Amino acid sequence: MKLKKMINLSIATLLLSSVFTGFAQAAPNQTIVDGKKADVILQNGTVYTVDQKRDYAEAIAIKDGKIVYVGTNQGVKPYQNSKTKVVNLEGKMVLPGFIDGHSHVTAAVEAIFAVNLVEEESREGYLNKIKEFVQKNPDLKGVTGFGWVNPVFPGKGPKKEDLDQIVKDIPVVLTSGDHHSVWVNSKALEMAGITKDTKSPEGGVIERDAVTGEPSGTLRETAQDLVKGVVPDYTVEQYKEGILAYEKMAAEKGVTSVHLALAVPGSNALNALKALEKENKLQLKYRVSLATDPTQGPAQVKTLVEERDKLNDGPSVKVNSVKVFMDGVIEGGTAAMIEPFTDNHIAKPQWDPQVFNETAAALDKAGFALHVHSVGDAATKETLDGLQYAQEKNGKRDSRHQMTHLQVVQPSDYKRFKDLGVVAVLNPYWFMKSPGYYDKIEVAYLGEERASHEYPWQSFIKNGVKVASASDFPITWDFDPLYGIQFGATREMPGNTDPNLVLGPEEKASVEDLIASFTINNAYANFTDKITGSIEQGKTADLVVLDHNILKIPATEIMNTKVVMTMAGGKETFHDATGK
Repeated sequence: MKLKKMINLSIATLLLSSVFTGFAQAAPNQTIVDGKKADVILQNGTVYTVDQKRDYAEAIAIKDGKIVYVGTNQGVKPYQNSKTKVVNLEGKMVLPGFIDGHSHVTAAVEAIFAVNLVEEESREGYLNKIKEFVQKNPDLKGVTGFGWVNPVFPGKGPKKEDLDQIVKDIPVVLTSGDHHSVWVNSKALEMAGITKDTKSPEGGVIERDAVTGEPSGTLRETAQDLVKGVVPDYTVEQYKEGILAYEKMAAEKGVTSVHLALAVPGSNALNALKALEKENKLQLKYRVSLATDPTQGPAQVKTLVEERDKLNDGPSVKVNSVKVFMDGVIEGGTAAMIEPFTDNHIAKPQWDPQVFNETAAALDKAGFALHVHSVGDAATKETLDGLQYAQEKNGKRDSRHQMTHLQVVQPSDYKRFKDLGVVAVLNPYWFMKSPGYYDKIEVAYLGEERASHEYPWQSFIKNGVKVASASDFPITWDFDPLYGIQFGATREMPGNTDPNLVLGPEEKASVEDLIASFTINNAYANFTDKITGSIEQGKTADLVVLDHNILKIPATEIMNTKVVMTMAGGKETFHDATGK
């Protein structure tokens, strides 16, 4: 939830151009295939293939959306005829299209149809934004919004009374920036039937007034579900508008594939995505994780299999995994930790261990990869225990189970990731001592020792673990992978000059490993590494062109690099007219 920026929904018009500047680097030649003539040739480039050898090349030939040649400028010539579009890159860097390994794409709808609190940093700023939204939308039956953050309301969170002063007669439900809590008014609590006597649900917290015991206005984790039906969901058409807005932003950032980390079968959000697929309006590849319920155990697997079969009928949207929430977040005090928080409370994992073991085994047997939200070290240990149980029961297979976030990990568990073949899906956008979060939340809740070792990277690499990267959009509003690469390599805020403000410098990642994490490793995690993730003959032409070679500039300057062009399936989806 670091360095968030408001979504810019005015996307640049896609322009056609083929003039680039820079320098070229030679690469070995490659065998010509079948004498095919290319639709497009990119030449005079610095092509970093991210193949197994991490080779360089100069030129790429593309035919029918596939890469038919990777090699030298001289070697690509036989693929050219009078109809071939030839793009002179003049030294610009070419990478495989970026892949976001964990994103909530459909949440982009919020930026269009809800109160946006992302850019505000105070209680007063939030309340002013809400007032403005209500005044501009007088006919609402309920108010939704997003983006408030816990450091503004440390402890028990924001209060219902603040919202009651603005809106009394209709419900208000505002989601936190991490999407693990909601701020509600009294009307929302009334409509949901939440009173002083309502118990917090398993895995959730109803924050209460310390004196009266009344609900104070903040609901965390599974307690959010208590108000789920109070405000109507967005319509399918609204979700479609949000998804298309996201796709334009993704193209600007060089993103060509994405893992939709949580989808509810039958929901308007998922129905909108499938409708766009049928209308042939999607340009990204989507891999989807279906939601699971810790109260349903193995009984839910049959339904999940049926939903997977129904959803895998199109070319762009595929289901091969399920989403599991093992715990919450540090800032909500709901992350499952082995040692207590500094106030001595302990949050337990959301799954009973034995129920998770049997569910993990059943899902694994059904061919699902598990995509597990795990922030605290106790949650990670329980998850690994369950995946080990599944492997012992079912035998070893190419499961590619994934665990994401991994803010605090006990050292003895790193090797278990490798032994079990689990992919660590990390969030390098957050690898810094972010003002307001590090001091007021992470150190305050965990203590300096644990906080200073959070968000490991090299510890995974040293133990041979496959590492992928993700933004967790909309938690990270500006999901530009170049930002993630810079923060993963520097582990500090932009412009920082104080070495004491670098978060765990021993965990800094190499730029090469970060590029792999946003390309081939994410493809591997999503079972798409045979078709995308690297620049190799036979793969889909998912490419991004950058105006600088990010392997040759200081890591502190990577976020200033521009995406000049994005191609998805050989089609140009973004072109920066200023990239000269």
